[in-house]
Amino acid sequence: MQFRQNHKDGSCDMVFTDEEIKIITKKKKLHFTATSLKDLGNVLVRMVTEWQIYFSDELKGKETHDDDIVEGK
Repeated sequence: MQFRQNHKDGSCDMVFTDEEIKIITKKKKLHFTATSLKDLGNVLVRMVTEWQIYFSDELKGKETHDDDIVEGK
C-alpha cells in the first residue's frame, strides 16, 4: 500500500495494490509482520508531522478518543 498525501489540506489516500485488495476481500484484514509494521509506523510518524503543518487550526484542535469510529471515503 502507498500513502498519497495532499499537502494543501493534510488529507491522504491509502492506495492498495491488486494483491492487497484480493487479500482484504478474502481475509477481511491485512496482517503486518513485525518488519512491515515498523515500516508502516515510520511512514505514519512522518505523515503525522506533515499533517500538523497543513491542517487547519480547527482541525489541529480536534480530539479523537479510543472509542471513536474513524471513517474513510
